[in-house]
Amino acid sequence: MQALQRVVFFGSPEFAIPTLEALAATAYRPLVVVTQPTRPAGRGKRAGRGRRALEPPVARWAREAGIETWQPEKVRAASFLERFEILEADVAVVVAFGQIFPPALLDMPRLGCVNLHASLLPAYRGAAPIQGAIAAGERESGVTTMLMEAGLDTGPTLLQSATPIGSTETGPELAARLASMGAEIMVETLRGLEEGRLEASPQASNGVSLAPRLRKEDGRVRWSCSAGEIYDRFRAFQPWPGSTTFCLGRDLKLVEVSALSGPAPTEASPGTFLGLRDGCLEVACGDSSVLALRTVQRPGRRALSAVDFSNGAALTAGRQEFSSLAAEVGDG
Repeated sequence: MQALQRVVFFGSPEFAIPTLEALAATAYRPLVVVTQPTRPAGRGKRAGRGRRALEPPVARWAREAGIETWQPEKVRAASFLERFEILEADVAVVVAFGQIFPPALLDMPRLGCVNLHASLLPAYRGAAPIQGAIAAGERESGVTTMLMEAGLDTGPTLLQSATPIGSTETGPELAARLASMGAEIMVETLRGLEEGRLEASPQASNGVSLAPRLRKEDGRVRWSCSAGEIYDRFRAFQPWPGSTTFCLGRDLKLVEVSALSGPAPTEASPGTFLGLRDGCLEVACGDSSVLALRTVQRPGRRALSAVDFSNGAALTAGRQEFSSLAAEVGDG
């Protein structure tokens, strides 16, 4: 048995808290929690102007639990590496930390760095595995613990646990479930490593897929896709980047939508407004499918029901009122 008495936890967002909480309730309570620096709230280069400081959820939790908390700007910095080496860590537990580990840091813990990844590796390696799986229409997801190496989520795996993805489940809903599953599997992983009964296995060379960090443009609706594909992306990209389109030359956010089984008229091009039915705006999509918009929102405005939006927008049935590109609107 290799006792794990000196555990260090690396994590930042809400997703990491269940694992930290589970460890803190066991013999694997971390000596130190390492998380991202407190930064101005918001996104982009202008986020710091007049914005309040936003502390990572993990930092708040750790401090309330009385665990020493470090918030380095860069874990590759020599000053951090020297400070970390002094800890003589048995293992580092890493859950959605947000910085790339240099080789020197990967090599410091006696048993290595154990990462919790929110997919069934080797599928959906990268920063957005939950959104990637839902957007692709997957019916199953899960969590994996692995030993970290220099490659992107390429390290040998330790344990996995799978779960079905609900047909209407959103990114945040699946994330909450996977976070709870991850907490359980991480405790089991550390126990297996401590007792010497768990060995890492190389990842399979087939079935590899990537889930890169999301961009704002990923949320732009592609009407040439089927309604089912658009709906899957809508579920995946909550709350950010969301799903947006151009309607009458202006941005419009989709707040509530559903894919319909009924086909669109064969002559209707993707993005064509088909009319108002059952309180929804019906829009033609690829494969002669139909997406129903129940609630929508203009930037800076309150969300409106389809009926209220339609009353004020003067949409014309049979015209291509919705588009991925502003220049395409009204061309139908």
